[in-house]
Amino acid sequence: MAEEGISGSGSSGREGEINIRVGLTSRDSLDSRWVFPGEDDSEVEDNGDGDDDLPHRAAVDSEDEDNQEHRLIRTEPRVDSFDVEALEVHGAHRSDYEDLGIARRIIHAFQTLGVVFGDVGTSPLYTFSVMFSKAPIKGDEDVIGALSLVLYTLLLVPLVKYVLIVLWANDDGEGGTFALYSLICRHAKVSLLPNQLPSDTRISNFILKLPSPELERSLKIKERLEASLTLKKLLLMLVLAGTSMVIADGVVTPAMSVMSAVGGLKVGVAAIEQDEVVMISVTFLVILFSVQKFGTSQVGLAVGPALFIWFCSLAGIGIYNLIKYDASVLRAFNPVHIYLYFKRNSVNAWYALGGCLLCATGSEAMFADLCYFSVRSIQLTFVFLVLPCLLLGYLGQAAYLTGNLNGAEKHPFFLSIPSGIFWPVLLIANIAALIASRAMTTATFSCIKQSSNLGCFPRLKIIHTSKRLMGQIYIPVINWFLLVGCLVLVCSMSSINEIGNAYGIAELGVMMMTTILVTIVMLLIWRLNIIIVLSFVVFFLGLELTFFSSVLWSVTDGSWVILVFAVIMFVIMYIWNYGSKLKYETEVERKLPMDLMREIGCNLGTIRAPGIGLLYNELAKGVPAIFGHFITTLPAIHSMVIFVCIKYVPVPVVPQNERFFFRRVCPKSYHLFRCIARYGYKDVRKENHQAFEQLLIESLEKLIRREAQQRQLESDGDEDADSEEDTSFSRVLVDPNGSVYSLGVPLLAEFRGSSNSISEASISEELNPNSPASPSISDAEHSLERELSFIRQAKESGVVYLLGHGDIRARKDSWFIKKLVINYFYAFLRKNCRRGIANLSVPHSHLIQVGMTYMV
Repeated sequence: MAEEGISGSGSSGREGEINIRVGLTSRDSLDSRWVFPGEDDSEVEDNGDGDDDLPHRAAVDSEDEDNQEHRLIRTEPRVDSFDVEALEVHGAHRSDYEDLGIARRIIHAFQTLGVVFGDVGTSPLYTFSVMFSKAPIKGDEDVIGALSLVLYTLLLVPLVKYVLIVLWANDDGEGGTFALYSLICRHAKVSLLPNQLPSDTRISNFILKLPSPELERSLKIKERLEASLTLKKLLLMLVLAGTSMVIADGVVTPAMSVMSAVGGLKVGVAAIEQDEVVMISVTFLVILFSVQKFGTSQVGLAVGPALFIWFCSLAGIGIYNLIKYDASVLRAFNPVHIYLYFKRNSVNAWYALGGCLLCATGSEAMFADLCYFSVRSIQLTFVFLVLPCLLLGYLGQAAYLTGNLNGAEKHPFFLSIPSGIFWPVLLIANIAALIASRAMTTATFSCIKQSSNLGCFPRLKIIHTSKRLMGQIYIPVINWFLLVGCLVLVCSMSSINEIGNAYGIAELGVMMMTTILVTIVMLLIWRLNIIIVLSFVVFFLGLELTFFSSVLWSVTDGSWVILVFAVIMFVIMYIWNYGSKLKYETEVERKLPMDLMREIGCNLGTIRAPGIGLLYNELAKGVPAIFGHFITTLPAIHSMVIFVCIKYVPVPVVPQNERFFFRRVCPKSYHLFRCIARYGYKDVRKENHQAFEQLLIESLEKLIRREAQQRQLESDGDEDADSEEDTSFSRVLVDPNGSVYSLGVPLLAEFRGSSNSISEASISEELNPNSPASPSISDAEHSLERELSFIRQAKESGVVYLLGHGDIRARKDSWFIKKLVINYFYAFLRKNCRRGIANLSVPHSHLIQVGMTYMV
């Protein structure tokens, strides 16, 4: 298969990289480097099956490769021909959060409360009510046992697992299931995503820390993952399942939070019925999703103080109830009460586990929302503010319940509020519920963008709501889709208990996927002791499976709807990934052979009209088959054609100097070039087409000048080799400004002798400034000027965007399922997804579109 061939070539490229990068780990990726040609990331595209694509400098034609000598060349930072938006965004990396002053840190702390902790912060509204609906209270000991279960769930899952362990498994500050997947893919070749090349592993952000050869276990796991196609598919399916659960969580979280907060009206106003609660909840949800477009920074800063007041209210009410009712509930910190609780209630206690898990909801949101804030800020805020307030809130409710067992289990939180502050707290509770809904919504946006950029979700319109921080995004289609799902859930499940069970299913699904992926990270990347890894996976996965068995037992109550929703999202992502991969492999198989390109000649068998044609395609190597469709369909083709490939790689951000590289396709007279732009799944890409064209041409001109300089250096090296018989080899040093220094003098005596000749040559040149240049230098300069002039004239004639829409259809002899998936489902998704050219504001008069259908 085509994809297997790509992976195979990547293996050799990666092994060669191990020794080269050793001394560069501490250097800034933007710095230029002194390298030898063999170490530099350069290559020639002489044919479709040539060497790997390598990023840093442009390559010379293949005919010059045999004449290369040992030269030390300092690479210069590349010009960003594509990333216009990144030039306008200050701070593309995680250092945005590290260089903040005290005032900005305080503002970010409020934003962290408003964005990350809203979900887990509102869990006291409904945890006890759902638990006691499944296991009714029979006495004070049941309250203590349930409280003990909640306390240890809160300490083990959000604190130990997520805050202390999982948050560190981030991908350069990016969290979520796809961030874990990309992290694993960079350390083992397990990716099934299309359009990935071995050159992607040369990105400085790509290589973090290779498994040590001394650790046999890590290498065996790596080899096993790379060799097994089944394990690769299983890993991808786990990631897709986790992401689908995150999206399902984004539907059920707003419904649960808002319904439970509005339900407090039934405590304050006896005339309020459940139907009124549903209508008010629907109104709040519509308002919530309508303000989502204003962005995380604005909304997070606005609601951050409100959530701070909410946490303070939880702590204050808890302390009040502990003092007024029964401080002896503190003995719930003794885990023996959990055993006694299960001994007394047996099956009912097991049912109550589904409600107990609700105290840990929002844990995955902390990890998925990591792209908005730093790990340290989330850890400190949770440990020193969120966790103490939550513990006091649950202790206070339990203290109230021990003295008020009759009917209090339906709304324990609102009934425990002192009457004098009931209405202010009810208002704050509703605001906090709206904030909690946003926490999971922003996490859903982040996960969908990651999956879309890595080829597992249809492309959608993404709006970046912050000019400074790239991770803050808004996806309109998903926003309204989640709103519709929430409204359907609220109207169809009017009971908090049913919604709570659905909530547990979605939350546990993504928790288990995260546990498995983090275990792989521990084995493959962190390389921890096997006892520690086994302890982690056995304890937490066993705990989550126990909770999951409880919620699955009640799935017939109506919570099966959320499972169906998650399955639908999984199918959409799997079909899109399958179709995209099949399409790319077909394009690789049917690319135009270079022998055919040489046979038809530099005119390409048609008329070459003045101008530049930018042919967008997804093929990163070779000449795409759609180009043959262009030259046979159109009466003429442009005098210069550039194949532009926009591709996403499994890293968060690609450094600007490593984002783009040009290569010449075919001999110089063909005027065919390739430009590959690589973007991480956090990168912003939105360009104005005029600025895009200008930067593209400037980068191309620098490529031409660099090629001419390299040819001149090689010709000079040949002459020096002929004139100096005693020199073992010649080295030439080229600095970023183009200055040339000779390093071909191994002995000091030779250096002294050669220095005289060098000085004599320089003096003679000064005495004879009008002396004619050598013919070879003159010819090279004329050739350079002719090609640069050709490029400028083509630019003045106009730039046209050639869009080739390649579609796939299943062959007639294919299986029925394949025909259904490719011809209907994938075709529907591709027809309605966002085109890649939508990121460029190109006038329709500059567009030429040609369609082509592949039978697969």
